[in-house]
Amino acid sequence: MNSAIILFAAVTLNGPIGERLNLMIENHVVKTDIDYLTAPFFEKTERRWRWQSEFWGKYMHAAVPFQEYSRSEKLAAKIDRGIERMLASQEECGYIGNYPDDLRMGEGWDVWGCKYTMMGLLHYYDGALKRGDKSAADRTLASCRRLCDYIIGEIGPNGKRKRELWQTGNWSGYASSSILEPVVWLYKRTKEKKYLDFAAYIVRGIEKPESGPRLIDLALKGVAVADRNGYGNDPETHGGYVMKHNRWKAYEMMSCYQGLLEYWEVTGEQRCLDAARMTGENIIATEINLAGGCASSEAWFHGRDKQHLPYVHLQETCVTTTWMRFCEKLLAITRDPKWADEIERSFYNIYLAAMKPDGSTFAAYVPLSGVKYYGHDHCDMHQNCCNANGPRGALCFLREFFKADGNAAVLNFYASALMEDRLADGRRVSFEMYTVYPRQGTARIVSHTAGVGKVPLKLRIPSWSANTIVKLNGSELKGVKGGSYYTIEREWKLGDTVEIKFDLSVKAHFTDFGKAAAKPGPFAGKGSKATLRPHHVAFTRGPILLARDNRFNDGDLAEPYRESIAWDQSALKDFKPVVTPSDDIWMTFTATLPIGVHTENPEGSLRSTVYFCDYASAGNRWSRQNYYRTWFPIEYGPTE
Repeated sequence: MNSAIILFAAVTLNGPIGERLNLMIENHVVKTDIDYLTAPFFEKTERRWRWQSEFWGKYMHAAVPFQEYSRSEKLAAKIDRGIERMLASQEECGYIGNYPDDLRMGEGWDVWGCKYTMMGLLHYYDGALKRGDKSAADRTLASCRRLCDYIIGEIGPNGKRKRELWQTGNWSGYASSSILEPVVWLYKRTKEKKYLDFAAYIVRGIEKPESGPRLIDLALKGVAVADRNGYGNDPETHGGYVMKHNRWKAYEMMSCYQGLLEYWEVTGEQRCLDAARMTGENIIATEINLAGGCASSEAWFHGRDKQHLPYVHLQETCVTTTWMRFCEKLLAITRDPKWADEIERSFYNIYLAAMKPDGSTFAAYVPLSGVKYYGHDHCDMHQNCCNANGPRGALCFLREFFKADGNAAVLNFYASALMEDRLADGRRVSFEMYTVYPRQGTARIVSHTAGVGKVPLKLRIPSWSANTIVKLNGSELKGVKGGSYYTIEREWKLGDTVEIKFDLSVKAHFTDFGKAAAKPGPFAGKGSKATLRPHHVAFTRGPILLARDNRFNDGDLAEPYRESIAWDQSALKDFKPVVTPSDDIWMTFTATLPIGVHTENPEGSLRSTVYFCDYASAGNRWSRQNYYRTWFPIEYGPTE
C-alpha cells in the first residue's frame, strides 16, 4: 500500500464547489500568518495546559496538498518559511513544542501538539520528495525522527518521565494516544523497527483496562460511543455505567481510531480494523444527524435521536473534519461506498455550512436551527482549533473524488471537474464531468481517455438515490443499485459519454415520538401496544438537508405542522426549485405544506407556500439577525 500522505489525482474542481474551494485556499490558507503560528515554539512559556502547538501542524496538513492543487507561489513561500522556523526551534534533545521542560509530556496538550508537529513535518517531507527536493525532504525527516526519539525517551516503554504515554494529556489518554497516527506514518517512511515498536506500545496503552482509553475492547463489545465515558462494572449506577472516566470526547476518540487503522495497514492486526470499523458504524447509527454532523459540546450524546432539540454547541468543526477524515480512511481501506456517502453528506451540509461564503473562516459550532457566528479565540491567540482544522476537511472530498484503485478508475463524488490519474500499470485515464449536482440531479461525464485498452470505471451510486439511471452513449444500462458501485468496463474512446440521473425525491424525516394514539402508520414504538406518532419533521432532497431562513420573510419558522404531515406525504412532491434571491444562497425551493393549527378557519385550513434553502446556505449572513431552522414541530392532540 502506498505510504505517501499526499494522494492527489489530478482533479480540478469547477463550478460552485470549485469556486468555494478556491476562495478558501486564497482567503484562509494563503493569508495565514505563518510567523504568528510558529512563535510559541520559540517562546516555550506555556504553563496553563493550552494547545498553541497544534496550529502549525494542522496548517501544514492543509497547506501542502492545497499548494499542490493550486500551484500558489505565495503558499509555497509560506510553507517553506514555516518549515525553516520549526526546524530552527528544535532543541538539541529533539523537542519541538511550547512547554518548559518541567511541564513537558505531562497533563497538558504537549503530546497532542507533538502529534500535529510530526504530521506537519511529514507532509512537508512528502511534498519535498514529490517535487524532487531530496535535501529538504531528508532534513525534515531527520527532524521528525529526532522529535519522535525524544518522545520515546521521555514517555516510551522505559521513559525517564516514569509515566506511560496514555497517562499523559486529557480524556483518559485519548489526546496523547492519537499520536499513533504520525508514529505509523514515520515507520512507513523509514522502516525503522523502533517506530513500529513504539506504535505497538501505544496500542497496548490504548487497550488499557478501567482507567485507560479502552478503544478496542469497548468497541468490540458493541458499547455505543456515548456510553463509553463511564463504562464499568457497577450495575447500581447510571444503568450499569459508572460515570468516572472521560471517554466521551468525539474529536480525540476518532483521532485514535485513525491511528489504529494506520497500524492495521502495517501489522494486519484485525482487532484494530474491526474496532475502528465498528466504531464508525456505531457513530452513523447513534450520532450522525441529517446534516452529517455530530456531537454536543464536542461530546458523544446519542445525538441522532436528539437532533431536533436545542442542544448546546452542536457540530464542532473539529469533530466534522475528523469524522470526514475517519470516513476517508475507512473508505480507502474497505472500499465500502457507505463511507463515501457519509463524506458527501457531511461535505455538502455541515462542512460547507461551517465555512463562511468567502472562505475566510470557519465557525466553531453550527446549530441545526439558530444562527451562524464566528469562533472564539484560543490560547491567547487570534486563532482557534476549528479555524485551524477547517481546511483539512475539504481534502477528504478532494482526495477521494476521483482516483485509481489498482487498474480501475473510481468516481466517488459529483461536481464539475477535470479528472486524471494513472492506474497501477501506468496507463493514464482522464474524464471531464459537467453537473450542477446536487442542485440538479444529472451529471454528464465525457471520456478524454483513448487507446489504453479496457478500463473499469466505477461510479458510486448514492444509497439515498432509490431510482438512478445510467446511460452510456445514450443507451440505458441495467443493474444500477443505490449504495453500491456501478462498473462500466470498456475500451474508452474520446467523447464516450456517461449520463447519470439521480433520484432527488424530497423525503420527510421524523423524530420525538409521542405516546398518544394517532392515525395508523409506520410510527408504532417497538414493543408498545400503542400506535405512536412523531412530533418533529425535517426534510432532505438527495444528500441535502433543507432549511427555512428568515431572509425569505415567509412567516413564523417555528409555526407547527399539522399532524397530517406524518402520514400524508403527497405534499413532498410539491417541492420545486426556484431562482435564488441572493448570491449567498446556493439552492432555493418552494413547497406548499400543511403548516399552522388554526384549521377551524377556512383560510387557516389551507396549506401554506414557504421557501426552503440548502442547509449550507442557511444563515449565511453570519449575523445574529439571520435565523434559520431545519427541524419543525408537529402539533399535539389533547391526549398527548
